[in-house]
Amino acid sequence: MRYLVLIKVDENSGQQPDERLMNEMGKLMKEMHAAGVLVETDGLLPTSEAVRIRTTKGKLKVTDGPFTETKEVIGGYFMLEAPSQDEAAAWMKRFLAAHGDEWTVECEIRQLGGYTKDMLG
Repeated sequence: MRYLVLIKVDENSGQQPDERLMNEMGKLMKEMHAAGVLVETDGLLPTSEAVRIRTTKGKLKVTDGPFTETKEVIGGYFMLEAPSQDEAAAWMKRFLAAHGDEWTVECEIRQLGGYTKDMLG
């Protein structure tokens, strides 16, 4: 089963990963890749470089970032292949533990629905 993990952070905190954190995350990601769990991962650029497009009753609205009304944003993601949500959660607990006491980070783990396979045949 595939899981999309959304990494939520406070974009306005000013925190940047230091060398220790980058090394810890690198080690964990190599371990996840070797275990066949890590499909893909990356960080996202700030919302100042983003755009939101919304439709309401057929009317499109485009909003350029940054989105000041939003404190918590998706700062990155993992795509995991794991036999269960519990295993995916175990890996993400290790990811969060690597951040230590200085960070506030949240991971939302969502199983993919497989809809694209159904639509494409």
